[in-house]
Amino acid sequence: MRISDRYIGKQVLSGTLYAVLVLGLVLVLGNLFKQIKPLLVDQRAPLELVIRFSINVLPVSLLYTIPWGFLTAVLLVFGRLSAGHEITSFRVAGLSLVRLAAPVFVIGLILSVLSFWLNTTVVPNSKATVKQLIYEQAKRDPKSLLKPGVVQGDFKGDGDSVQRLLIEARDGDWVEGFHFYILPNSREVRGAMTYIHAARAALAVDAEKSQLRVKLEDAYFESRNAKGEVEMAFAGEAEPLVIDLKNPRDRKPKASWMSNKQIRQKIAENPDMKPEDMLKMRSEIMGRYSFSLACLSFAFVAVPLGLQSSRRDTSRGLIMSLLIGAGYFLVTTLADQVKSESAATAILWAPNVACVLIGIFLFRRARFR
Repeated sequence: MRISDRYIGKQVLSGTLYAVLVLGLVLVLGNLFKQIKPLLVDQRAPLELVIRFSINVLPVSLLYTIPWGFLTAVLLVFGRLSAGHEITSFRVAGLSLVRLAAPVFVIGLILSVLSFWLNTTVVPNSKATVKQLIYEQAKRDPKSLLKPGVVQGDFKGDGDSVQRLLIEARDGDWVEGFHFYILPNSREVRGAMTYIHAARAALAVDAEKSQLRVKLEDAYFESRNAKGEVEMAFAGEAEPLVIDLKNPRDRKPKASWMSNKQIRQKIAENPDMKPEDMLKMRSEIMGRYSFSLACLSFAFVAVPLGLQSSRRDTSRGLIMSLLIGAGYFLVTTLADQVKSESAATAILWAPNVACVLIGIFLFRRARFR
């Protein structure tokens, strides 16, 4: 290994780690707090649940911060080397630009392998675990996820209806001002509606049946059928009102929660799957492959762009990394809008192909400068 390889590789690695840390603090933690705020602030969930929730959310953020951090580091490092005429010194010593960039491509390849592992193994499991954590907490202590004045709706309906729960206050093991609604699934669908109110209610969980059992005091029941006819009833005590909890494992699994092997098995077991569902499954696999190569693709375009810096500042490199990274990620999201597999594949791979082709062109032009 040449001294130049160690010199450049060390700067790119340290710059990538620093950039990932900064991006994580600036971007990821803000988004993370947005997701855990309903648990931490609104619902006052236990600290243990919030910590476990945060740990499982962080791998998802690494899919973005690793390639973006690597891109930023390469732009800044080669911008500084160019501004300090160190690149010129290396080239006078007989090293070509491609040879100087070799450690960048090696690091980009290693980070792409890491991204692939995260994309196909860690992240799908993390996304599924996040939903399961909330469900398990609801089973252990349903009152911990109920905040007065906040409507809850993560309950199992019958497909044509949705269920909503609201409490006004909490008093020890009881809740006060209990409101429960069973509503049509959409405004376009006319169906039966049910409203249940109780002055006080005690909540308990049947873990085996995944049910929330509610003991009501001073209860009022109102139901309205599709014709608009209303029936009412009153009860001093009513027990039990049974509400089914949504176990994420019982739901139709999302492609983003499944490993590549599970997705392929799902496709093989369901040859009559709806075309749009089939497209989502296959696009998920293709997206993981293309997205994992972001670091290697960025290496092609970041090196020659970094050489164009002519001053010892970071603004140009940061702006370029912001534009390239945002453009790359935005283009990949367009794949969800298309209706054909070929179009989705083209969109998913387009950013990688564009980075490589533009990078080769810029490398050739930089050789003669």
